[in-house]
Amino acid sequence: DPRGLYVCETGGERTSLQVHYRMCQNCIEVDAPTISGIVVADVVATLLLAVAVYCITGHDRGHTSRASDKQNLLSNELYQ
Repeated sequence: DPRGLYVCETGGERTSLQVHYRMCQNCIEVDAPTISGIVVADVVATLLLAVAVYCITGHDRGHTSRASDKQNLLSNELYQ
């Protein structure tokens, strides 16, 4: 803990300095390359997630049966 009263004695002179210092126990020092790496990783992850969602839901695969559509229309004659 660097807080406290510091005294410097030189020759016959005595000088004191009171230090008030806040320490962060859970802080992490982050520099510019680290921040830019986090931002780039976030953008890449977001793009990969968007591509995955598009690939899963965006394409009509043609596996639907026409018979099921016809049965739904015939069973609900009120809306035809």
